[in-house]
Amino acid sequence: MPRTYRNLWSQMVSFENLWLAYLAARRGKRSRPAVAAYERTADTRLLRLHERLEAGTYQPGAYRTFVIQEWKRRLISAAPFEDRIVHHAVCRLIEPIWEARFIHDTYACRVGKGTLAALNRAQHFARNNRYVLQLDVREFFPSVDHAILRDTLSRHLADRRVLDLCTTIIAGGRDLLAEAYTPVLFPGDDLFALARPRGLPIGNLTSQFWANVFLHPLDMFIKQALHCHAYVRYCDDLLLFSDDKVELHAWRDAVRERLAAMRLTFHDRRAQVSPVAAGFPFVGWTITPEKRRLRRRGVVSFWRRYRQRLAAYGRGEIDLARLGATVHGWVGHIKHGSTTGLRKAVLRTPIPKVAHA
Repeated sequence: MPRTYRNLWSQMVSFENLWLAYLAARRGKRSRPAVAAYERTADTRLLRLHERLEAGTYQPGAYRTFVIQEWKRRLISAAPFEDRIVHHAVCRLIEPIWEARFIHDTYACRVGKGTLAALNRAQHFARNNRYVLQLDVREFFPSVDHAILRDTLSRHLADRRVLDLCTTIIAGGRDLLAEAYTPVLFPGDDLFALARPRGLPIGNLTSQFWANVFLHPLDMFIKQALHCHAYVRYCDDLLLFSDDKVELHAWRDAVRERLAAMRLTFHDRRAQVSPVAAGFPFVGWTITPEKRRLRRRGVVSFWRRYRQRLAAYGRGEIDLARLGATVHGWVGHIKHGSTTGLRKAVLRTPIPKVAHA
């Protein structure tokens, strides 16, 4: 039986936890009007939030949604600032419970992990295996089934009030991504199954955490049932490595079946077994055993953003320090690959003269 945790509610709603959650939620955002307004009376507001949580009258506010259009359209949902405090409070308390259980080789939204660590691990496995199976979950965030997620959380959360608060947060994202979900009927479904509550709002701190919780049983299945020891996951992108192509094809079928039990599917067209020597895409790079190159979409995206910053500097809208931060941040990201020529091209770009008023 999995270990369950009780008597968590008092820690969850304690003023200390809410205060630390508030500090985390405002980090890097103090200049925003909503955050600045909250800060002026933060003590009083947090006490009132504590009272509403204790009384069971807390209800999340409405999300603010907007679209980001780069290579594909993404609907981002921003919760009100006070709700983001609650999200941080929840994660501060229950994230360590799952962090102790997550497998080593899942890298999204975890302390000490991230894209660079995922990239290094994938290349390590590429140097020790001949083939790779690439899988990415189709429409993952819009597809997350609320009932299955609650059941997964309840395996370790035995405190009913904490679980109910998690359920309230999860339910607040229902239908936000409805237009991004392509209806799928799984074996045994009737048409009523299409009305099952689903979807996690992209942009929530909790959504990133729920994603890892939701996919943790899949990670355990791949590691323990399939005995795939060379496995890397970054959010909904999966890499399975082996020296045996037949084994990888069998694993693909097994993962498809396991995902169906979670009411998820993967992109069949992209689910290919290929030699690692040919290179494979992962976290914005193309990886081979010897090299890793930035994918074209990442280069184009940066050049577009950099030209906009150059123009803004020329108009006097930003200073040289902010322009330099754009370059240094990107160079710090791409220096871990075969990008010497690309970096030189960026640094050779002439900086415009600042227009005078």
